[in-house]
Order: sequence, then structure tokens, then C-alpha cells
Amino acid sequence: MKGKISDGFNFLSKLTLPRAINATKVISSYILSKVTKTSRHWGSPISISFEPTTSCNLRCPECPSGLRSFTRPTGMLDDTLFRRTIDELHQKLLYLIFYFQGEPYLHPRFLDLVKHASAKGIYTATSTNAHFLNEENARKTVESGLDRMIISIDGTTQETYQAYRIGGQLDKVLEGTRNLIKWKKKLKSRTPYVVFQFLVVRPNEHQLDEVRNLAKELEVDDVWFKTAQIYDYEQGSPLIPTIDYYSRYQNNGNGSFSIKNKLLNHCWKMWHSCVITWDGLVVPCCFDKDAEYRMGDLKQQKFEQLWRGTPYRKFRQALLKSRNEIEMCRNCTQGTKVWG
Repeated sequence: MKGKISDGFNFLSKLTLPRAINATKVISSYILSKVTKTSRHWGSPISISFEPTTSCNLRCPECPSGLRSFTRPTGMLDDTLFRRTIDELHQKLLYLIFYFQGEPYLHPRFLDLVKHASAKGIYTATSTNAHFLNEENARKTVESGLDRMIISIDGTTQETYQAYRIGGQLDKVLEGTRNLIKWKKKLKSRTPYVVFQFLVVRPNEHQLDEVRNLAKELEVDDVWFKTAQIYDYEQGSPLIPTIDYYSRYQNNGNGSFSIKNKLLNHCWKMWHSCVITWDGLVVPCCFDKDAEYRMGDLKQQKFEQLWRGTPYRKFRQALLKSRNEIEMCRNCTQGTKVWG
């Protein structure tokens, strides 16, 4: 609880007057668009996700990086493109996520990028499989000013962990976690806020209490239980949990499954955030893993032009009219995590 309160105050400390005014504009335009079914957008994004790389050391079965199934190229985020974009947006940008696909720590200058954003007073977060949190990287992570670290830990034994995190080593995850907590203490730092994220699938659903206990033992700040997105879910999958609360899909009783959530003709994400791929493509949502719905290219235009450009306006309007006609949205399960 103490960690949550500290993290909450840390987040609120980033809320400057320009960022608060911007958030008010964005929220107002979203509500008006939702009510009138006509797309309007005021302000700049409140949050963005930047993809450091599409490369990954693991082979997770429901992840394009793990499956090596991208049609787009694999590469590393260009420092200049990142810095230019952050310098353009930082006065109104509140929250920056260093993650989309891939393992962020494979980018050789990842923590330099974090440090640049942190120096601008932006709340920064990342998600990692923790295999590269050696002593040096753990220390540099704390020194970078990173505000939140999400560590994927999908099992409390090697057997259950590797059922989803194929090619991964649980011992590495635990070692990396210990290194990070140790350096937080050594440097007397309140950040990063460390979260264990547990993707609930059938092989590990019996270990929910065990991961809570493990987090407590390691002095991790919080545990999040994340529901799994399954691509081919219609006829069931050995990964779909038997605990209904942790499943995005409902069993129809005839051997078929369907998405629980009703698809509504509006989406907050299209107004307050976006995703920027390692090579500068802007896509509207983290569900667009292969960057099919491209709103523009930051190598060719400034973000502000793109954010208010014709492709974005048309996309938001199409979503308000009939979200079911957008392939990416038809597969959207909206909710992603439940608190531990």
C-alpha cells in the first residue's frame, strides 16, 4: 500500500498546468464526439507508447515478436527520432510507455532514452522479461529516473513459467528483480515502482497465491494479473484459463468461444494515446501489432501534423460510426489486467 501511495503522488507530481489543460481538452473532445457521433479532437496525446525494438530473446506463443511473424521489419529505435518527438511533445505529454513489441533492454541505448524523457518531467514506464537486469543495468535503470517497471513473471516454477515464456529462465527473472530492488535501496530511490505482471493462462492459473507470496518475499511493490489475448480462440485453446474471471473469452457450451466484451462504437484510446513503432510509424492502438493502420510516418512529418491529419480524423470517425467494420477493433478485448 505504501508503494502505491508513493507511486500515485509521483504520478501526480508530473501533472503541470499545461498537461492538466491538455488533458481537459482531450477528455472534453472525446465526450462530445462520443455523444454526437461526430469526431472532434482538441489537444495533444496524454500518453504515448514508444517501441524501442521488435527484437526479443523469448518465443512466447501469442506474441508476434516471439513468433517472428511480423511482416514489418525488425530494428532499433533511432535516438534522434525519439528525442525530436519527445522534445516536440513533452510540455503536454504526461505518460510515456517504453514498450510495444519486443524486449526494451535489447536496445543498446534504451536507458539513455529513458533518462532523456525523465529529464523532461514525463512519467515513464516499461515492461520487460527481466533477463537483462544484471547488476549494471539494474543500477542504470534506477539512475535513469524510470518511474514504473513491469516485470513479466508468468509462473512460480520453471515448468509453468516456460509453458508460455518459451526459452525463458525463471531464475533470471528472479535474479533481475533482486538486482533492481537492491539498487533501489542502495541509491535510496523511491522509483521505479516495481510490478510483477502475471499473465493468467491455464498452465499457471493454480499459482496466483504463490506469485503474491513471491512478490512479498522479494519486496516487489504490486502484482497485476493480466488476461491473455488469444488469436485463434474460436475453437478454444489450451491457454484459455478455466477460471472464468481471468479469461477474455466465454465458453458457449458447444465447443466454441467468443469475446466477452461488447464492441461499442467509441474508444478512449483513439483520443488520448497512440503507439510509435521503432521506425517512426504512428498507429492508433497497441492491438495493431503489425502496424497495419498507419496514421503517418514521423520520418516525413511532425507529430502535430500527423495527429490532426486526415487519416486520423477519418479513422476516429469510422470508429464512431461502426467499430465492428475495423478488423483490429473486432479482435479487441479492451480490458487487459485485474489487480492482484
